[in-house]
Amino acid sequence: MNDIPEGDLLVILRHGPHGSSWLREGLEAALVAAAFGQRVSLLFLGDGAMALLDGQQVGPLGQKGTQPMLEMLGMYDIDTLLVDDRALAERGIDVDDLSVPVSRLEGGTIAGVLARHRQILNF
Repeated sequence: MNDIPEGDLLVILRHGPHGSSWLREGLEAALVAAAFGQRVSLLFLGDGAMALLDGQQVGPLGQKGTQPMLEMLGMYDIDTLLVDDRALAERGIDVDDLSVPVSRLEGGTIAGVLARHRQILNF
C-alpha cells in the first residue's frame, strides 16, 4: 500500500469498454487533468477491468477499443494504474491478458487508495 503514491485526482472506472461512453469519458477526464499538471491515478473496478484486456476489437455499435488511450497514458505522466484483484478473478482475466502494466489491489486496500487522493471522479 505504501507504494501507491498520493495524488491530486483518482479516476475510478467501473464500466466496460463497450456499451456506453462512461469508460472513454473517464479516460478523457484523466487525460485533461494530467495535461493541466494534476497527478492522476486510475482505478479499474468491476467491468472496468475489461478495459485493460489486450487486443480489443471494435464494439457492436462501432465503439473503438480503449487500448490506444491506455497506451498513451504514460505520455501524460499517468503511471499509477490500479485494478481490483477481485474484478479480474470474477471475469477470469489473468494479469498476462492485460495490455498495460497495473498494480493489483486486494479489496481491503481500496479504502486506503481513496484516502490518498484529494479528489475522486467515478465513471
